[in-house]
Amino acid sequence: MTTGATAVPGTDRDSPTWREKLRADLPASLVVFLVAVPLSLGIAVASDAPLTAGLIAAAVGGLVAGALGGSPLQVSGPAAGLTVVVADLVGRFGWGVTCAITVAAGVLQVLFGLTRTGRAALAISPAVVHGMLAGIGVTIVLGQLHVVLGGEQQDDAIANVLALPEQLLSLHGPATALGLAVIAILLAWPRLPASLPGWVRGIPAPLLVVALVTVVASASALPVERVEIGGSVLEALTPPVLPDGQWGAFAVGVLTIAIIASVESLLSAVAVDRMHSGAKSDLDRELIGQGAGNTLSGLLGGLPITGVIVRSSTNVAAGARSRASAILHGLWIVVFSVALLGLVEQIPMAVLAGLLVVIGARLVKLAHMRELHRHGELPVYAVTILGVVFTDLLTGVIAGLVLALLLVLRRVVWASIDVQAPVTDGPWHVVVEGALCFPSIPRLARRLGQVPAGAPVVIDLVTDYLDHAAYDHLSEWVERHEQGGGDVRVDEVGTMGLLDRRAAANGGPGDRRPGPVPRFLSPWSVWQAGHDERYGVGAGHGHPQDEAGDPILTGLREYHRRAAGLVAPYLSDLADGQSPYAFFLTCSDSRVVPNVLTSSGPGDLFTVRNVGNLAPVEGADDSVGASVEYALDALEVPTLVVCGHSGCGAMTAALRGTGGDGVLGRWLDGAGDSVARWRAGHPVAAEAAARGASDVDQLAMVNVAVQLERLARHPAVARALDEARVRLVGLYFDIATARMSVLEGERFAPASRDRLGAGAAGTPGDPATSAIPIP
Repeated sequence: MTTGATAVPGTDRDSPTWREKLRADLPASLVVFLVAVPLSLGIAVASDAPLTAGLIAAAVGGLVAGALGGSPLQVSGPAAGLTVVVADLVGRFGWGVTCAITVAAGVLQVLFGLTRTGRAALAISPAVVHGMLAGIGVTIVLGQLHVVLGGEQQDDAIANVLALPEQLLSLHGPATALGLAVIAILLAWPRLPASLPGWVRGIPAPLLVVALVTVVASASALPVERVEIGGSVLEALTPPVLPDGQWGAFAVGVLTIAIIASVESLLSAVAVDRMHSGAKSDLDRELIGQGAGNTLSGLLGGLPITGVIVRSSTNVAAGARSRASAILHGLWIVVFSVALLGLVEQIPMAVLAGLLVVIGARLVKLAHMRELHRHGELPVYAVTILGVVFTDLLTGVIAGLVLALLLVLRRVVWASIDVQAPVTDGPWHVVVEGALCFPSIPRLARRLGQVPAGAPVVIDLVTDYLDHAAYDHLSEWVERHEQGGGDVRVDEVGTMGLLDRRAAANGGPGDRRPGPVPRFLSPWSVWQAGHDERYGVGAGHGHPQDEAGDPILTGLREYHRRAAGLVAPYLSDLADGQSPYAFFLTCSDSRVVPNVLTSSGPGDLFTVRNVGNLAPVEGADDSVGASVEYALDALEVPTLVVCGHSGCGAMTAALRGTGGDGVLGRWLDGAGDSVARWRAGHPVAAEAAARGASDVDQLAMVNVAVQLERLARHPAVARALDEARVRLVGLYFDIATARMSVLEGERFAPASRDRLGAGAAGTPGDPATSAIPIP
């Protein structure tokens, strides 16, 4: 008797068989083929290349790039992104040399792949790539509009724009009607009502519109210019020709084709990866496949190829499962090119021009503009478009890259400087944010000049970098202003800055911070200026002598200046009540900060602190018991936490019996059970001793376990445990290493990620109490 086996993901049993793949890939390949044919013909027209060159490139893109490429579901072929470049090369060198450029570009792409530079192409700014494609789209639209209107496109974009009014005044009726009909159908097709059958809405719009309008034109015998092929595909095979001179321009053409084809293919592959959950692309292998395809396409007289997002997205939407779909689509194009090429000669040129107008217009995407505007990169996009349209593609791309680098440089070395005059009699505020470097010194001098001589001023340096020139200028200004009777307070946030350098230059300790950390993780003494050795203004115990230097008031000002606006939305939601996740009982020690240790915020913890983190002690103090009952009954917290720490003064006093006869001594009597259990050899103490913990730290750990037991005996907690609506968690904080540990059974274990889980209600010693998923 045998039992059924379940396929394990990632194994061969989980992978579809070749029959299953073929059942999905065969219909998908037919859909892609129907989309690819009219697009390939239209792109050949826009490139001033033989129409058969588009079909050759489409076939090679499917058969070669589809088989060798690293993106299983990407479909390659002639792309609109290269039309301007190819048209320029054809006009300059002729078709034979353009084919040689395609061959050389393909070889260069293979070298890109072999040297593993595939991902490097992704370093090009998306604003440049999108601007390049949009510029190509605008160029296509400006040129093909003339064909739609029954005329001829001009030599460049400016000429196309200038000639457009005259073209509009002399419309060629039948051609214009066919072209506009194509545009109208293509624009309306995605907006078909959902009530139509799925097979109707699934018909490829380019194929439908070309076939439908061509049939109408043929049936009506309209006098319009039609496609002229001039022979079969086999007769059109053109061997590449080397140039007669102009080798510099030839090399530039090779590099341009290779880079644009590579970038477009890689971006398309990355986009396709987001459309499906299967294997992701090997970008270096994809470059090798694209290079092999371009090499063969150029040798056969075809257009350059790239990965094409339109065909690729169609392939994924049609249900393709493997690269077989792309390969089969190339095979269908070969069959069509050999057996049915005569049908292509019935297509009016205005029909292909209308198709190209829509394709070009769709390369200009408002979504890209909005996204780039949010990131401040719209100028790069605009400059790239204008450069591509009004000069040439290479110049436009270089202009976009240069502007992108300049913007990056500006963000790196440019600082925001804002001077705020006092509303009442307070100080002037100068806020400097960003990287304060020498290019910003003229603006800094101009803004600081707005501060009246002798006026009190606060300089907020929110800088991540302060170079020597800016330091010198700001330091000298501070000294001059102070000599003129003005009071200057420099408030620094970030890396070592003005005060630290001045202290170091004067023989002081300089920067005492370990690095640029948020202020809420640093003690006041690290970031508040004007303190003595401890908190630094005044003498004696280091407490402030005046309000201006009070660290509490300084902290409050810092909170209102930087944090209040950030936390206000969360506190606004909590204004009507709280619903904390955990009751957190910990020591009053100032070094233990629960919200920092648990990465929690407002509303997450209901925190109770006392000396020694003692649970409710009968007869000693009802405040802890009242807090527990309120947390359980009113707030319905699901977790109760007891957190101890190393070097605990309360445990030291309890162990040595030095609490005294006063209130503190009576309170520490509540730790007597913990001391007795420690002396009796509590398992937690034994395990901690084996790791070298001191007696006080052993007692602190034992105290956590004992207080959890005491907490569990509290009537309200015992009732909640019986109802399985609460769990207990023990924590221990080692101050010296800033590490947290969780009580697991009879030992404290590091609070690593794999221990954080949902857990369940439990009692001390139960492993279920070892996890604390505090937000």
